[in-house]
Amino acid sequence: MANTNNSGQFDRFDQQIIDILREDGRMSVTELASRVGLSKTPCQVRLKRLIDHGVIRGFRAVIDPVKLGLDHIAFAEVKLSDTREAALEEFAQAVLRIPEVEECHMIASSFDYLLKVRTSDIRRYRIVLGERISSLPHVASTSTFVVMETIRDSSD
Repeated sequence: MANTNNSGQFDRFDQQIIDILREDGRMSVTELASRVGLSKTPCQVRLKRLIDHGVIRGFRAVIDPVKLGLDHIAFAEVKLSDTREAALEEFAQAVLRIPEVEECHMIASSFDYLLKVRTSDIRRYRIVLGERISSLPHVASTSTFVVMETIRDSSD
């Protein structure tokens, strides 16, 4: 990227663009340019470059899941019976097909994956765990942690 320093960091304009768009991805380029202190065209060029280089991966609406009745969150630890590369890939592809799984992370721990699962209530979670997650390829065991209160969420 042309506007990086020797350590690979973005310059102050790039970082300002990123920070501002994190808060309001719907902001017009004219407003963004004004807030950053650039004219519209150089701001558009920087924004396009950030998008082209994958720094900004997209723009989307942030939905309030509670207002949709999806206020039950649980984290499920998943231990696999087979951790060879083919088994990991098979599990990863299958977990992508479960819409209730908001996040899936491979973990370096006594278990293999940590899933963030959002459902309407504990009964629905039990069904998702029992019928979908537990039947994923190579799942040996699961353990669940139920969220009692969310202090900070990644969408905040």
